[in-house]
Amino acid sequence: MTRGPYPVIACGDDALRIQCGAGDIRHRLVTALLTDNRWIDVVPGKKDVTVAFDPHTARMNEARGWIMDAVAASSEAKLDAGRRLVLDADFGGEAGPDLEAVARRLGCTSEAVVAAIEASPLEVDMLGFTPGFAYLTGLDGGLRSERLAHPRARVAAGSIGLITGQIGLYALDGPGGWPLVGRVRAPMFEAQRADPFVLRPGDQISLRRAKPAR
Repeated sequence: MTRGPYPVIACGDDALRIQCGAGDIRHRLVTALLTDNRWIDVVPGKKDVTVAFDPHTARMNEARGWIMDAVAASSEAKLDAGRRLVLDADFGGEAGPDLEAVARRLGCTSEAVVAAIEASPLEVDMLGFTPGFAYLTGLDGGLRSERLAHPRARVAAGSIGLITGQIGLYALDGPGGWPLVGRVRAPMFEAQRADPFVLRPGDQISLRRAKPAR
């Protein structure tokens, strides 16, 4: 069924996917759905949002109606530009073991790579593939890098990964295959918070070289 501006596709008997594209509506829709306790889970994708509901308490058509209401409200709502966060980071060395290799492949210096990252207007596009992992768009188009041929078994929390077109921020320790160019100093996960992951879709991010500790 596709009533409304975006197709809504059933995913089994307890979830629906809204194919809303990659525009601002996606962030507005996620914000609205997360404040509605009728949903068991809300999962933003690159061009869609998937929501899970309890089929024992709601019928599919009823859940679809709730979604249509949320889409209509989100379409009319003014977009919150998102928070603007400046994250201090250490680049290269132990914090960014792949920075020099990335620079060599690009035919430039490590300093040039860091300067391009600092100048990039980054935005949190979505969270995935491990809890809290943030995909950031807006990276300087000249910074091109492929995933590692052999992923690491452990990447430290706060690490900054770089592949063509994107920055990835690791919120937690875990495996990862992105070349690592640095690490942010502030924790990306704070267990005492109601929402423990610091970053949210739509946040505007600036990465800045941290000052040396005295």
